[in-house]
Amino acid sequence: MPVTVLLVDDEPLVRAGLRAVLAAQPDIEVAGEAADGAAVIPLVRSLRPDVVAMDVRMPLLDGIEATRAVLRTVADPPKILVVTTFEDDEYVYEALRAGADGFLLKRSRPEEIVHAVRLVAAGDSLLFPASVRQLAARYGTGRVGAEPLAGARLTGREAEVLRLMARGLTNAEIAAGLVVGAETVKSHVSAVLAKLGARDRTQAVIAAYESGFVAPR
Repeated sequence: MPVTVLLVDDEPLVRAGLRAVLAAQPDIEVAGEAADGAAVIPLVRSLRPDVVAMDVRMPLLDGIEATRAVLRTVADPPKILVVTTFEDDEYVYEALRAGADGFLLKRSRPEEIVHAVRLVAAGDSLLFPASVRQLAARYGTGRVGAEPLAGARLTGREAEVLRLMARGLTNAEIAAGLVVGAETVKSHVSAVLAKLGARDRTQAVIAAYESGFVAPR
């Protein structure tokens, strides 16, 4: 089955460009388009896309509120990939905190766009470690203190996995670095998410930075 994608952007040229890149792939199908976040909920419910490529700045309902609405109201919600012009935008950080699975720059090369969609569809987060560190340092300092991790009681290996997640490593890369099986890493990641009360890897990484568990430097 192909990965289905909903494109949400108020710029027709951006939507056309993304459609051209993604539709050229045999394993990706563009299920639909929307020009504003306000149209996302009904389209997600009717089309059931695997991934929503969501512009972060839109006139009626921006990508942050649209992301929150999808995750709050849709059962078994799709993965959300924020598409942005500026990687150091506070909107990007807020979208990640709201539950987006990662972000993609509009100037990305076609192969990077395709890789991003495949990656989040497979359950990995698309994080750029340097950018996330900068975003956390600029916008996340002191937001929540150490509460997200204080009572988590992570094991030593789970803490190590979380640090590697914060560096942007995928499960396969973590497994190779720790010389363990991919299923073992998947189990550790699931345990980390459960203990932190995080929806996904992205929210776990944000919690790690905001709590000071990983230094945003």
